[in-house]
Amino acid sequence: MTVGIVIVLFAVILVGGMGFFLAGTAMGGKRQTLSEARAWQEAHYDLSWYDEIEKTDYTVRGDEGYILHVQMLKNPEDTGRYVIISHGYTDNRFGALKYARMYLDRGYNIIAYDLRGHGENEPALCTYTVRERKDLFALIRDSRQRYPDLRMLGLHGESLGASTTVAVLEEKPEVDFAVADCGFAEIIPVLKVGLAGMHLPGSLVNVASLCAKVRCGHSFQEMRPIDSLKENRIPVLFIHGAEDNFIVPEHSRRMRAETKGASELVLIPGAGHAQSVLTDPDLYQEKLYAFLDRTGTV
Repeated sequence: MTVGIVIVLFAVILVGGMGFFLAGTAMGGKRQTLSEARAWQEAHYDLSWYDEIEKTDYTVRGDEGYILHVQMLKNPEDTGRYVIISHGYTDNRFGALKYARMYLDRGYNIIAYDLRGHGENEPALCTYTVRERKDLFALIRDSRQRYPDLRMLGLHGESLGASTTVAVLEEKPEVDFAVADCGFAEIIPVLKVGLAGMHLPGSLVNVASLCAKVRCGHSFQEMRPIDSLKENRIPVLFIHGAEDNFIVPEHSRRMRAETKGASELVLIPGAGHAQSVLTDPDLYQEKLYAFLDRTGTV
């Protein structure tokens, strides 16, 4: 075996190994425990109301029977309005609580859940909306069956949860509105941002994508929630931090341009990734309530 062949084989093994490592890191990063997530929430905003509100814990079967842990926060008023809130990557259902108070004050019951591989759920690789959207679709159907008083159902998501909220629209779910806060239109540009931060070439995404296909049956090229909007008619409010340099606001601009239904885009000045509601809660609430008013979902 010549030196040249040895070098080529070494390079192939090295690049392949990096691809599997990056795919595993991207899809299987460390998740927060419930206690860690709650501690973070309590350090950033008032959560004193949470322990006093009536709550119900249950599970729902998602895609291929995967068990999702769910918690419903019951509104003191009987309005028949519900909203499913999807959290971001590495977070869990406690991440939904930063949005819950606004909806509770508008008469909504809150359905918060742990996304696949997060919270109390069994470990699972993140497929960046491919399987997550099917889980959410199962939760939507369960909610309509579980709550006989339900007359209005909305979706609200942050980051991965926002993209999952957008992606499930491909299933034409029976929902009245969707709010997508700092979601990605496709995952590859976001992963390239992460690689740049590690001083690695963006081209490694292609190798990692192939490795992801081997590991979980889905490549990164398939993880494109924007494609779910081609026939969408459900009203969508896109919210994005104007200073988000991880999932840049262009993702929300692209998705808004793609949807066929009523849509709005709100950029929150000074807000970084997943920080909009914390940076300017008054503006956030104002824009959310105005959207709900215009779409007749109050």
